[in-house]
Amino acid sequence: MMHRTVSSRKPHLADVYEDLRPLLFSISYRMLGSVSEAEDVVQETFLRYHRAVRDGDAEIESPKAYLSAVATRLSIDQLRSARARREQYVGEWLPEPLVTDGPFEDVAGHAEEADSLSMAFLLVLERLSPVERAVFLLHDVFGYDFAEVARMVERTPDNCRQIGVRARRHVNEQAPRFETSRAERDELASRFLAAFTDGDVDGLVSLLAADVVVQGDGGGHRPSWPNAIGGRDKVVRLLVGLSNDIRELGLDVRPAHVNGQPGATVHDRDGGLINVITVDIADGVVQTVRSVINPDKLHHLGKLADREALLERRARH
Repeated sequence: MMHRTVSSRKPHLADVYEDLRPLLFSISYRMLGSVSEAEDVVQETFLRYHRAVRDGDAEIESPKAYLSAVATRLSIDQLRSARARREQYVGEWLPEPLVTDGPFEDVAGHAEEADSLSMAFLLVLERLSPVERAVFLLHDVFGYDFAEVARMVERTPDNCRQIGVRARRHVNEQAPRFETSRAERDELASRFLAAFTDGDVDGLVSLLAADVVVQGDGGGHRPSWPNAIGGRDKVVRLLVGLSNDIRELGLDVRPAHVNGQPGATVHDRDGGLINVITVDIADGVVQTVRSVINPDKLHHLGKLADREALLERRARH
């Protein structure tokens, strides 16, 4: 557990928490794709650090190294058990969304790290083993060298290099493409959201890729669709139908950055959150639209809408 020589000055626990919590959450969330599970990992990591410092059973030279190692190992263990649960998940599984221009803004980090937070990227990482995912993220995203990574995942540096090469190859084969200019990305997303909320068929047709895909994560909760929907014609019909519901129910579509990408949050008349949308844009068109409506994945974003009341109102229209 990373026994080190004691430094001459021990940092105060509150300072360590304030300084390193964003990093630990960033690692854990990218590992797990779950806000609640990442929060649990961060809490348990600091509890272990506090006990180690209090009891003197671990001499910690670098709190960052110690905490990063503990969070990584806990995330690996958590991911192994989570995968079994995801096999039983109803419908499409998507990561829990982060609205990254709100309280989770610091999770996106620098611009070069933001794309590694996208839902598309996290879904690619799902295809890696837990250790591959950890090695790739720690080295390629967070900049730890292989000697540091090896201590965190309890492997040799040479083994980590081999794992990193294999993981990087898999990621590069499936890596999502995004519009190079973030300003262009945001501008096109704004036009897409306007066409969507207005039910503008021609506008949607002009903004969607021919092979555009819509994914929805309802987790078995209504309303949802069990499988991805692909193709411009089908997606336009789906979006126009949803826009009719938005207007009839008086819902509010608010632009937002979701997992570092353009998107929106949808609220009822009382401000309760219904779902979160994120949009992947490349080559000047919308490639993928993802919607998380499963309330179990939205609690961290604030008050939720009364879903049953909305469904009853929808049925009356």
